[in-house]
Amino acid sequence: MTLLAALEQALPIVTGPFDAAKPAAGLVVVDVVNGFATVGAGYLAPPEPNDQVIRMVGETERLARLFLARGQPVAAFLDTHVPGRAEPPYPPHCEQGTGEENLVPALTWLEKEPGATLIRKDCINGFVGAIDLETGRNRMADWVNQARLEAVVVVGICTDICVMDFVLTLLSARNHGMMPSLKDVVVYAQGCATYDLSLPAAKTLGLPPTACHPQAETHHVGLYLMASRGAVLAHQIT
Repeated sequence: MTLLAALEQALPIVTGPFDAAKPAAGLVVVDVVNGFATVGAGYLAPPEPNDQVIRMVGETERLARLFLARGQPVAAFLDTHVPGRAEPPYPPHCEQGTGEENLVPALTWLEKEPGATLIRKDCINGFVGAIDLETGRNRMADWVNQARLEAVVVVGICTDICVMDFVLTLLSARNHGMMPSLKDVVVYAQGCATYDLSLPAAKTLGLPPTACHPQAETHHVGLYLMASRGAVLAHQIT
C-alpha cells in the first residue's frame, strides 16, 4: 500500500457538488502567482509542467470568469514577501520585485477587473495578511461583509499551507461573529494544488529533511484538516 493510499484510508474525506450560482457567494483565489505556479519561476515553482498545478490554474481561471460574469465578487491574494524575510523552513520565494509575486499569466486579466479585489500579503496566512497595521481593519472581513456573502469558495495554492491557514482562520473568524452573513466556507478540491519537493531536492537546496514535501500526500492532508475544522469540500462547483 502506498503512503497516499494509507492516508486516504486512515484520513478519509468526503466531497460533493456545491451550488455557487447565487448572488451571496464569492470566490477567493489564494496565491496563484508565478512563484508557486509558473514553471521555473522560483524555488517553490514546479521545475517542469505539473498536472495538479496545471489543473488548479485552469479551474481557477474558469471559476473567476464564471463568478465575475454572474456579478459575484472575486478576491485574490498575492504572496508578496519582503526580501530577506523568508518564512522557515521555506527557501526565499515570492519576494517583492522578483516577479514571482505576481499573478500567473492566465490570471493577469484580474488586475483590470472592477469586480476583483487583489490583496498582497507578506505572510502565509491571508486573513492575517489582510489586516491593515495602521487601522486594524481587515480587508477580507470587510470584503465579505460589504457583499453580505453567505458562502466563500476557496481555490489556490498551497492546499496544506497558504490555503489551509486562510481557511482555518476564516472559519474561526466566522465562528467569532466577525462576518455575520457567512455560513459556508467551501474548498474546491479540483481548484487547489500544492508544491512537490522530494527529499533529494530539499538536500540539494540545503534544506533540512523536514522540508521534504510530497505533493499528493500533503494535498490530501490539507483537505482532511480543513474539513475536520468545518470547511465544506467540493469536487464540483455548479
